Amino acid sequence: MSEKALGLLETIGMAAAVEAADAALKSADVSLIGYELTKGYGMITVKIEGDVGAVKAALEAAKESASRVNRVCSALIIPRPSENLDGIKRSSLTVGIENKKVLSSEDLAEGNYKEESKGKCEEAELQIKEETKGEAKEEICNICGDPACPRKKGQPRNLCIHYKKDGPVKDDE
Repeated sequence: MSEKALGLLETIGMAAAVEAADAALKSADVSLIGYELTKGYGMITVKIEGDVGAVKAALEAAKESASRVNRVCSALIIPRPSENLDGIKRSSLTVGIENKKVLSSEDLAEGNYKEESKGKCEEAELQIKEETKGEAKEEICNICGDPACPRKKGQPRNLCIHYKKDGPVKDDE
């Protein structure tokens, strides 16, 4: 079992999440695990850890501070989270936990940081290519659907070669 308590605060909007994290870190002796973007409605979960009393105090300050910026959806304290929750607590979607290594000026001068980030960038590029495979279609005019039309989706209607002031040309005209 973990000795530290886990604190979660879910807000709407990044500004409220940053305000909550700032207030939590300033009010008590807690450490920021990171934040996680939830899927939908602009919700962001801020994750902190520390002693139980410190996490309670930090979450109270964070709720008060974040509620002045935007809505606080929920707050949760888990006093002694199970080790099995580490997969959720430190998931790959949590922003802020991967970049814990502080580079020295020697590392920067020698270019050691490039090798660490190079693999991650290549993996991300491959994942994007796999996800978009077969989706790379040429954009055409969504008014007439004619590939010869110079207008692309999202451009003004009057750029369509089939557009008339009274409305688009219909097939039966």
